[in-house]
Amino acid sequence: MALELLALRGLGLGDLLTAVPALRALRQAFPGHRVTIAAPASLAALMPLIGAVDDQIDVSGPGPVPFDRPDIAVNLHGRGPQSLEALRATRPGRLISYGAGPSWPEEVHEVRRWCDLLEWHGIKADPDDLTLGVSDRSGPVVIHPGAAFPARRWPPERFARVASALDRALDDVVVTGCAAEAGIARTVAGLAGLPPDRVLAGRTDLAGLVELVSRARLVVSGDTGVAHLATAFCVPSVVLFGPVPPALWGPPPGWRHVALWAGLRGDPHGRRVDPGLLQIEVSEVVEAALEVTS
Repeated sequence: MALELLALRGLGLGDLLTAVPALRALRQAFPGHRVTIAAPASLAALMPLIGAVDDQIDVSGPGPVPFDRPDIAVNLHGRGPQSLEALRATRPGRLISYGAGPSWPEEVHEVRRWCDLLEWHGIKADPDDLTLGVSDRSGPVVIHPGAAFPARRWPPERFARVASALDRALDDVVVTGCAAEAGIARTVAGLAGLPPDRVLAGRTDLAGLVELVSRARLVVSGDTGVAHLATAFCVPSVVLFGPVPPALWGPPPGWRHVALWAGLRGDPHGRRVDPGLLQIEVSEVVEAALEVTS
């Protein structure tokens, strides 16, 4: 009977991608274990690319987790108590988690956070092991104006001005988003003078989005999952941060990633666009985009 390792990460696209180094470290440290991730089923298309997961169970949020007696349970979800209690309820032989070992670090990059947890338990982890592939940059410029919360959404009229400028300079700009963001995407494209067929929001599932970003020439977005996809495929990117600083969630330094941030913090779940995000000007974004693609 195979040994079982269960990892909980019941969060979204960007959250999963920031946990890739930790998942790969677990795969290396426990080669004889079957690795199961408890994560939303909507993220299944990414699992083969990560190369560290054998199976997936559909879990959104901190649990409960429908799994019994794993040899090792790893909390890559959060600080607890809900996620910690959910994994304890699976009756693991060994539990690796904040709150059951090291204390929760407040001011650390999300990638580093989970690598540090494993290092505390004697498991070597490389925070730079983020790559899912290398883009051939043969695809379009991707503009992604949406984000989970209004606080992180730069105004669509500004994205439109960026899209218009980049379509003139680089050609072939498309606007992406989930089905719920199709209206924002259509607004951006309309104001930018792009034809309707350049709006891909609501027309691509995650596998399609991954394929699109994996060959994109450039990605311009807010602090959201698509920005982490650009990092994963080494695609040049310009990411607009606010109210969370890039030191906590941004791309690694170098390799044609530019993180723009006005230096102001706020509530990332706020119902109005963050004032600091509004301090980022269209000209800054266009200039950075042309620089990383030159």
